[in-house]
Amino acid sequence: MGHSHDHHHHGHSANKKALFSAFILIFLFMIVEVIGGFMTNSLALLSDAGHMLSDAAALGLSVLALIFGQKGTSSRKTYGYKRFEILAAFINGLALIVISLIIFWEAYQRLLSPPEVISKGMLLISIIGLLVNIAAAYILMKGDKDHNLNVKSAFLHVLGDMLGSVGAIIAALLIMFLGWSLADPIASIIVAILVLISGYRVTMDSIHILMEGVPPDIDVEKVKRTILKITGIKEVHDLHVWSITSDFPALSCHVVAENENGHQQLLESIKKALHDEFHLEHTTIQVDLKGEPCCENVHCN
Repeated sequence: MGHSHDHHHHGHSANKKALFSAFILIFLFMIVEVIGGFMTNSLALLSDAGHMLSDAAALGLSVLALIFGQKGTSSRKTYGYKRFEILAAFINGLALIVISLIIFWEAYQRLLSPPEVISKGMLLISIIGLLVNIAAAYILMKGDKDHNLNVKSAFLHVLGDMLGSVGAIIAALLIMFLGWSLADPIASIIVAILVLISGYRVTMDSIHILMEGVPPDIDVEKVKRTILKITGIKEVHDLHVWSITSDFPALSCHVVAENENGHQQLLESIKKALHDEFHLEHTTIQVDLKGEPCCENVHCN
């Protein structure tokens, strides 16, 4: 019987720097947008500020998650605090859904009785907001948004904000030139839809990881076929593929060997195949002999 453990080490400094820079930028502008929203009486600005508040919270949580995630393992937490990142993303997604529902309700009230909006101030703040979001998106693109769920969720937030700022600019222009005050609540509804979509995505992605779901880029049947192709292996069972955190996939399985010799070589071949084909670096593999009673445990399948 043999085991193979290959721990996945990854540096978070680029992600942490990107998230922290974007957090400072968005948090400062959010304060400007809240003040501007109240001064101009624009719901589009206030809803965008609400989105920015959730962005700031998301980015702040993400920075904390990366700091916590680097804490060492202990006898009580053998993976350390790596899952904190996923919990942060989950809280973040729920916050977005709640904020979108609040915006929908407020927009509904305003559609019934549209208030006066100071369009020039609204336009100016919206343009500054768009520039701030472009800068934040550029900063986050330097992070690892393709593999890190927190950087990805922060990037989605900022894209939503960017579209929100565009919506507020269009609404301000419609109010300014056509006197169409309904443009303000309509723009805020568009922002709310964007917030709801990104909130739903982030929540579902984080639930999938918390439920030990298979990473979306890994096909379990293909993993099984890859292992079975290796000479000397008769069977693969109790195969599990999951994510510890968004950029840390893991695998465990039992393989049945044809003979009792060369187990270490078999393990090395399996590890190499899994690493080359699926970028799996954290693997736990148990080798059982053909004809040996194994997997009588109810959890084995």
